[in-house]
Amino acid sequence: MVICVLGLGTIGLPTAEYIRVKGLEVFGYDINQEAVRRAKLQGIPASFEWKDIPEANTYVICVSTWDSNGKPDLSPVFNISRKISSRIDKDDLVSIESTVIPGTSRRIYNSIFLENVKLVHVPHRYWDQDPVEHGVRQLRVIGGVNQDSLDSGKEFYKNLLDIPIYEAPSIEVSEICKIAENAYRHVQISFAEELRMICEDLALDFKEVRNACNTKWNIEIMDAREGIAGKCLPKDLHLLTSLSQNSTLLRASKRVDRQYREWLKSAHARTET
Repeated sequence: MVICVLGLGTIGLPTAEYIRVKGLEVFGYDINQEAVRRAKLQGIPASFEWKDIPEANTYVICVSTWDSNGKPDLSPVFNISRKISSRIDKDDLVSIESTVIPGTSRRIYNSIFLENVKLVHVPHRYWDQDPVEHGVRQLRVIGGVNQDSLDSGKEFYKNLLDIPIYEAPSIEVSEICKIAENAYRHVQISFAEELRMICEDLALDFKEVRNACNTKWNIEIMDAREGIAGKCLPKDLHLLTSLSQNSTLLRASKRVDRQYREWLKSAHARTET
């Protein structure tokens, strides 16, 4: 079996490394020359030239997707799928690990691969402090465009890679679960941010209030720090809100984080003076 990991960034590189350690033949592809260089330093054959990548049996798509002015930009997934489509057949497996919105995988399967491939969506889960046990190898959700695709995906992830998997009833469920997970995390943090501002208004110590609340078995209020950082949580919140007008809480969460950041700036300014 030959495996090609497409996109060698935060998700793709640990994925390729994990596959290599498992003793499988893996190649990496990325248009970023620095990403290719890092992969080679870890012993992974890689190139930024598509013509240099050998044909594979399994393609794992880990390219980044974006939020552009509140709307999803999934063009990197479509572009790389078009490259793969020129060299696949019905027995090959394509796994989309990139973050997408519901309907994306089936659209790619129908319009780009012309239903001539096995296709699954296995959204990545990642924590940079432990990129294997809390990244590549943690419990993963899998969905397939059909049963044949799902069976091939399960064989690859569960049996070959020894990754525990949860089988979603449809590929659309697997697509939405990733952005829902991160949006939920966003809401949790923004609640802590708002609670901290309320505590300050009441001259109460937020940490003391948080510690007291968290003694209850089903409560775990998060810490409120410097605002919601990184690209994944804000991006995935935007992706989810783009799907429906019934997203009042999610949109409010974004406003709370903006308000909290301004509140922090004012607090810092008062401290400095």
